[in-house]
Amino acid sequence: MSMPTSCLAYRLSRGVLTAIQPPIPRAKAWGSAYPATPASPLFDMSQGVPGKPPPDVLLDALGKTSSSPQTSSYGPALGEPKFRAAFAQEMKMVYGKNIDITAEDVAVTAGCNMSFIAAVMCLADAGDEVIIPVPWYFNHAMDLDLLSIKPVPLYTRSNQGFLPSVHECKKLISSKTKAIALVTPNNPTGATYPPQLIARFAELAREHDIALILDETYRDFVEQLPPHDLFSPVQKEILPSTWSWRSNVVHLFSFSKSYAIPGHRLGAVIASPELLKYVTTTLDCIQVCPPRSPQLALATPTLLSELRTSIESNAKALKARHALFRASLPPGWTIGSQGGYYAYVKHPFQDISSIEFCKRLAMELGVLVLPAQFFYGGRGEMERAGNGSEEGWDTWVRFSVANVSDEQVVRVCERLKECDSLFGSG
Repeated sequence: MSMPTSCLAYRLSRGVLTAIQPPIPRAKAWGSAYPATPASPLFDMSQGVPGKPPPDVLLDALGKTSSSPQTSSYGPALGEPKFRAAFAQEMKMVYGKNIDITAEDVAVTAGCNMSFIAAVMCLADAGDEVIIPVPWYFNHAMDLDLLSIKPVPLYTRSNQGFLPSVHECKKLISSKTKAIALVTPNNPTGATYPPQLIARFAELAREHDIALILDETYRDFVEQLPPHDLFSPVQKEILPSTWSWRSNVVHLFSFSKSYAIPGHRLGAVIASPELLKYVTTTLDCIQVCPPRSPQLALATPTLLSELRTSIESNAKALKARHALFRASLPPGWTIGSQGGYYAYVKHPFQDISSIEFCKRLAMELGVLVLPAQFFYGGRGEMERAGNGSEEGWDTWVRFSVANVSDEQVVRVCERLKECDSLFGSG
């Protein structure tokens, strides 16, 4: 592989050269070029960031644990035992009180991206394949590229609400396929996968003896709980009644969104203890131990149950903000899907790439969003997108509705009306 001109005397890895460059810093640079004023601020709807700080009760607990000498030392590789037990109980508030989850199924990580890469390192080798729906979460594709694991695109389409097809996925499975990785509610599209669809993917994984990686970072923002029934001790439909989720499912979670603590970097892998023996190995190499302060803060007796009120309130407010955004968009702009933190939106302007569109939207109108190309990149996927994706795929952009207030949503949509004069009538 040829290398760009560099002052480095040594060769860089193919993985790091193949992976796309981190998209968020690139987008932030566009926003920094906007001449913001108090009367005309930049509206940042790019990165998925909680719009409100954590509740005071959590901030108080974090303050106490952060100042404790205990949290300055190393902790257990898979996390604090009492936090693992508390989180197993927390999952019962989301998935049902009778679910088959124990503390031994829980590994704690330094964020959900860490969860994904630690799990994938146990599941696949260089040259193997992992199927992921496109548009895909760019960090998942980047992780796979860095590990020389091939991300196999499973294209989704707007006329199907960007829901992945089990039938199409089955065609992609080969002898090299080690896992299917789903994100629901999805990043970037916001599409929420129905419980039956998730069960059908689990059945597909069972049929082919592969893993189903299920990233549910945004699980608390679905309209109806539980998000699915995979953790139930007895399956009632689609899957055999005696099937256990531990056979195929690797569940990932992030505390960044629901608990509004992205800076504390806390995530989890929920999987069979048999797999977690090997996750211990990968985590020992890439994190040694997860951050102790947030674990011990959240393990404060009854705190996780107390925080459900705040989580439910935020979810309700976010649902209303999605409706406001939908009602406020200018004519010609089309929402393909929305949910969780995101709305995936098609703009009406032709003959301009999504990257150039988003760059100018940020620099000239002060609205920072992410282009479709960020969710197709890596391994030449942008060049191949036209072969498997729908026509006009490069006119979609992602809005993070969680980042802004209701009033700011309205102001953003007012600015979008100025695009007609900036880009020409669609």
